[in-house]
Amino acid sequence: MSQTATHEALVTSQFGPQAAAYVLSSVHARGEDLAAMARAIAERGPARLLDMGCGGGHVSFAAAPHAGEVVAYDLSDQMLGAVEAEAARRGLANVVTRQGSAEALPFADASFAAVATRYSVHHWGNAARGVAEAARVLEPGGLALFADVIAPADPLLDTFLQSFELLRDTSHVRNYSAAHWRGMVEAAGLEVVSVAFARLPLDFVAWIARINTPPHFASAIRALQDAMATRVRDYFEIDAAGNFVIDTMVLTAQKPSR
Repeated sequence: MSQTATHEALVTSQFGPQAAAYVLSSVHARGEDLAAMARAIAERGPARLLDMGCGGGHVSFAAAPHAGEVVAYDLSDQMLGAVEAEAARRGLANVVTRQGSAEALPFADASFAAVATRYSVHHWGNAARGVAEAARVLEPGGLALFADVIAPADPLLDTFLQSFELLRDTSHVRNYSAAHWRGMVEAAGLEVVSVAFARLPLDFVAWIARINTPPHFASAIRALQDAMATRVRDYFEIDAAGNFVIDTMVLTAQKPSR
């Protein structure tokens, strides 16, 4: 088994059993970032949209009223089953599912008018390749929306973020900085239109419950939080219960027209 396949198996094993939790997750089901993505999609009214790494399907559900067809795409069959059930419950007949990895999309060049991904890229084994694949399947003039947690530029803050993310979820690869994100998007041949930043508060208990973090890893996160310098604790606004705040970004891009 290759290293990539091993990581993909880890991602599937981590998220498949938690599919229902991600469909119901309030953090994923709402937020200004999701609302901003929905507004951008509504302005375009794409004939066909790809939701890469759809997870609980919240981008797909938000896009469905404004798109001709939405393809909810994810590595986990269990996650896709949960998305199908929720789409049916909501009466969203234009949401279809497809299974596969972000780094090797099974779609033709220029086959989507819009591509979106939210809180998924930090799990991809090769983020730059996945972004390049998103650009490949996007038609000229098409809309690309990338939303994720981002890493601080400060090395100490970045190291802390990656450490507790990995302890919480062993399928975590990395949160990228805003500069790294811009570099990946531009290297894929897309033009950055706008970048919006925000701070996302997270409840520690709900955060670890959502992915079923083992108790010994959860304890390690709390110990790490307590051991960090005041500068780190202040930046992430860590409180006595372990609740904290992280940085997020929505990057809007466009594929140049021919």
